[in-house]
Amino acid sequence: MDRSCKVAILGPIPYDHITTSRGKEIVKYGCVTHPAIALAKLLEGKGMVYPVTHIRKKDEAGVRGLLGAYANIGLDAVFSHFDQGDVIQLTFVDQNNRLEKQTAFMPPIRPEDVEAVIDADIFIGVPISDYEVPLETLKYIKQHRREGAITIFDAHGPTSTVATTGDRLRRFWVERDLWLPYIDVLKMNIEEAGCCWFKKEYRPEELKDDYQELSEDEMANFAKHCLEKGVKAVFITLDARGCMVYSKPGGAFDATFVPSVRVEEVIDTTGCGDSFAGGMAFGLLDDRQDYIRAAQYANALGALRTQGTTFEVFKTLEETNALIRKHYPEATRI
Repeated sequence: MDRSCKVAILGPIPYDHITTSRGKEIVKYGCVTHPAIALAKLLEGKGMVYPVTHIRKKDEAGVRGLLGAYANIGLDAVFSHFDQGDVIQLTFVDQNNRLEKQTAFMPPIRPEDVEAVIDADIFIGVPISDYEVPLETLKYIKQHRREGAITIFDAHGPTSTVATTGDRLRRFWVERDLWLPYIDVLKMNIEEAGCCWFKKEYRPEELKDDYQELSEDEMANFAKHCLEKGVKAVFITLDARGCMVYSKPGGAFDATFVPSVRVEEVIDTTGCGDSFAGGMAFGLLDDRQDYIRAAQYANALGALRTQGTTFEVFKTLEETNALIRKHYPEATRI
């Protein structure tokens, strides 16, 4: 990083009420806060992080107090003028699965909301529902961003919706191909991948509540489709196993498995996917095409996120690099 870099993170800062699989109650601000604070620690003295979000007025003091504790987190694009923000209840039934209820909703992030950060090097979209980071905003970013900037986007948003009961449900990302040309790096978990790669028509009995994971071939075919539509890389996380990285180095399709950073005990998985996206961004700051390096940082931040209920789980760059070298001896550039 030969100059001060700038990362913009688009998404909600929900007021989360969490019940872990062990019955522990946690109340905190989530989503964007995880990658923002993780990146602030990694970029200390090297760059700035800018959350782009809408929050309730009653949460403003808490959010600004939390993020303002880090000198390199800019709050220029944290807006409360609509007095709307997400409120989420999460009840984990096991380490990876949870029941979700949403009782308040942030407004969509509009193009005018990103004007102040349009000179960012990397944009990270981490919506948790299908309306939060609209397609028109991704189009605006691609049209106006600086040369060499990239957009990372988490498919958690467009594969999730909120019913009138407040229940948060999975949905097929039917309009997927309209979005892909405006995404450089697409990230999702294995469940969300199944909502992105679907049949043209189903028999009624095939549409069940239980979820069927994509096979290795189906994941590869989905990734090839995305790469043909303009995406440069696809990351699919495989729970505790690690992640698959799909790209076309030199024009030839490549599928690489990057094993996870192992931890002895998982305490809280809330925000792991958001932290993973932050790690991807950090790994791509120096080299926009080093997707394996990005996956290593992503796995490291995702693993660190599981190690407690506070933001103290995130470490300095030196400590994070040591963790990566321990798990990936081949990571000579880290």
